Amino acid sequence: MQPPLDAIAVRVLGALIEKEITTPDNYPLSLNALVAACNQTSAREPVMNLDEGTVNRTVNDLRQRSLVRAVQQSGSRVMKFRHLMMESLNLDGPELAAMCVLMLRGPQTPGEIKGRSNRLFDFPDLEKVESTLDALINRQAPLVARLPRRPGQKDSRYAHLLSGDAPADVPEAVTLSAVAESGRLEALEHAV
Repeated sequence: MQPPLDAIAVRVLGALIEKEITTPDNYPLSLNALVAACNQTSAREPVMNLDEGTVNRTVNDLRQRSLVRAVQQSGSRVMKFRHLMMESLNLDGPELAAMCVLMLRGPQTPGEIKGRSNRLFDFPDLEKVESTLDALINRQAPLVARLPRRPGQKDSRYAHLLSGDAPADVPEAVTLSAVAESGRLEALEHAV
């Protein structure tokens, strides 16, 4: 069993998957194009600022894990890279699209996955998204986990498991009023 992937490796794989589907004329990607795809500010959570050396080391690690392959195209002096996720993890189109969105944007609800994956795969309805996520959960080695529903939210969110266990579901933001209330309480206690 290989160790889990770090956040940079997940970003590199997600960027390769996305660009293969959305810009097939420019795929496989050169190292420069891959760095730009990883550092893209739209459709990424969190936004990263990776340098060429970091991405190159990550690509080499992913090549050793048989998740990325280097390609030397005839007439080109530049090495290019392509992912092997479909082959190595036996994913179909809908599964690859769902994984890509989770890898690039973090935990998502089925509705968010449907809305954000339309360029990768056009899910006809939420039931298809949910059945795809269930297939990824019910594998012998699950690739996705359902996170506990947050208070006040209707839908559960899902996260990929390429980095190990599902992330602890941290509230999106600690409310400033709660922080302010605790500070005011302490100030009142101190004054009294």
